[in-house]
Amino acid sequence: MSWLSWIVVGFIAGLLAKIVTGRGRKPGCLGTIVLGIVGGLLGGTLFKAAGGGAINRFSLYSILVAFVGATVLLFLWSLLSGSRRR
Repeated sequence: MSWLSWIVVGFIAGLLAKIVTGRGRKPGCLGTIVLGIVGGLLGGTLFKAAGGGAINRFSLYSILVAFVGATVLLFLWSLLSGSRRR
């Protein structure tokens, strides 16, 4: 996958993860892209360990994998930072 595809998939997955978890204000556009890209790497590792495929091209499956990884990252971040929604 090209670097531009990683940015687009990362932005879409990061944005969806922030919307679903309710953590949509802080990081901004660049933080959303980084969240999605790191989420894609984590999601790819998780999906490979479970017997599925990792991210290898621009598709809805790639966005799903990155979204799952980004959501897990946001969940872990909220646990580690101790912040709670009020």
